[in-house]
Amino acid sequence: MQHDIHSKILGSGVAIPPKTLTNADLEKIVDTSDQWIRERTGMVVRHVVDENRQNSDLASEAALKALDDAKMTAEEIETIIVATVTGDVTFPSTACYVQSKIGAVNAAAFDVQAACSGFLFGLNIADSFITAGKSKNVLIIGCEVLTRIVDWQDRSTCVLFGDAAGAAIVGPSSGDGRGILGTFIKTDGRLTQLLWMPGGGTRYPADVALAENLNSIKMRGQEVFKHAVTAMGDAATHIMEITGLTADDVDLLIPHQANKRIIDATARRMKVSPDKVFVNVTKYGNTSAASIPVAFDEAMKSGALKTGDICVMVAFGGGFTWGSAAIRV
Repeated sequence: MQHDIHSKILGSGVAIPPKTLTNADLEKIVDTSDQWIRERTGMVVRHVVDENRQNSDLASEAALKALDDAKMTAEEIETIIVATVTGDVTFPSTACYVQSKIGAVNAAAFDVQAACSGFLFGLNIADSFITAGKSKNVLIIGCEVLTRIVDWQDRSTCVLFGDAAGAAIVGPSSGDGRGILGTFIKTDGRLTQLLWMPGGGTRYPADVALAENLNSIKMRGQEVFKHAVTAMGDAATHIMEITGLTADDVDLLIPHQANKRIIDATARRMKVSPDKVFVNVTKYGNTSAASIPVAFDEAMKSGALKTGDICVMVAFGGGFTWGSAAIRV
């Protein structure tokens, strides 16, 4: 048994498509307004992947930046976990395409589908692999091209989502007290139809999905909001309990960037002051599984997180999924 092994994030990187979609642009596409979007979501800009690029391209770009940040080569990676609901194809895993594109020839690669909580599910798996001695260096990528699965006629959902990828390298800690302090994941499969895309699987194959307009995100907004606030609060409370942290111990809260109102409600429930909450939903919209790793990388590179700081991450997503993690960076 190797219970003395702990894991830590060794490096991070992001890939943000240069093309933008502003609230003003959306006013020309659908019956909405900049004021309506800002007041209800806090969003101003989101990014859209070019037509000739795939999810795995964004993921690979973020992965290579994370490897560079960690001063590692792709050959050193033993496991690749890609968190996404917008994979290149139904199968094989998008992780397999990433493995090929970055040259991680020594890795096992697979996808995790937990919607917006995907990166935290991946972090939980990576931490388990490392602490059990099953893998040394794990690459986790949260990546989405959600703009390809939104209904541009549905003004309640098309304004919410953007494309991005964020990656992190997780490896053994050096024993200096820094690293992953704890992780927590949970689901409630009774809530699957609050937030889902019905088409594309074997339940509604492509021809049926196209005929019945099922190839896009479907969301029951008010119910999602209610469950999201509860789930994020519970996940945050649980991670604080299992790690013995208090609100005063938390230097930075990184919540899933789904909606500014949900972020504010989560912070209030945790009793974390607004100045300790990282928010970038204004710039990117909801990028699902990419949301947390993109925010973490920005926090590290901007100095919002400094060596020794304690960061709590918390997310919710379709499934219904939720999770959290506490890290001393």
